[in-house]
Amino acid sequence: MSATSYALPRFAPGWALTAFVGFFLPVLLLLGFWQLDRAEEKRLLQTRMDQSRSAVAVPVDALQGSDDVAWRPVQMQGIFDPELIWFLDNRTRDGNAGLEVLQVFIDADSGKRLIVNRGWLPWPDRRQVPHVRTPRGSQRLDAEALPPVETGFTMGTANVVPGWPKLITRIDMDAMREASGETLLPWMARLRTGSDAALTLDWPKLPMTSSKHTAYAVQWFALALALLALFIWAGLRPDTPEKNKNA
Repeated sequence: MSATSYALPRFAPGWALTAFVGFFLPVLLLLGFWQLDRAEEKRLLQTRMDQSRSAVAVPVDALQGSDDVAWRPVQMQGIFDPELIWFLDNRTRDGNAGLEVLQVFIDADSGKRLIVNRGWLPWPDRRQVPHVRTPRGSQRLDAEALPPVETGFTMGTANVVPGWPKLITRIDMDAMREASGETLLPWMARLRTGSDAALTLDWPKLPMTSSKHTAYAVQWFALALALLALFIWAGLRPDTPEKNKNA
């Protein structure tokens, strides 16, 4: 009579598979936690924007000396400088090419000058200079202050025509202030509601919400879990059957 016994599978993934998983598993986990951090940043940013935008609109003078003016509603009354205009290029809406019109505004109450984004303008034929009408007379604007542009942005050198208006591809407040020859506030504003000065005001939302970052984090963690499961499955090897013969 004979009996055949089988040992439990042993875990022997081999050095190559271990090295592969040892490298990629931490990478996947780091990417997941990084996306969670980005999700928290976006959540805090959205909360900050919502709180600031819900505040009562204030005049320009009320924001003087404030460390954080981003997204604060601002009420202004004054006139636009008819010459100092920048065209911020490469701005699309619904797949249509265009630009945003930035123009110096002179606030009557404070006497301050600042750059106001009047909105989007289509530019289908780049062989023709876009025509922008400057509203006449005193204008009452409902706007919001914008946060500082990220460092590293530089002013484009291309011009539609010599002089003004100027065509730029990125915002550089220092370069724009120098080009204007005027003393401008260090922050920009953009129109919130329609007026004689308003163009298309469907401002883009945040490029990625916190929920999307969270979804990406889940995907990275799922890949890490799948990699770990495959590692365990591939590393389990059955032992060779041991046969004992008994007379």
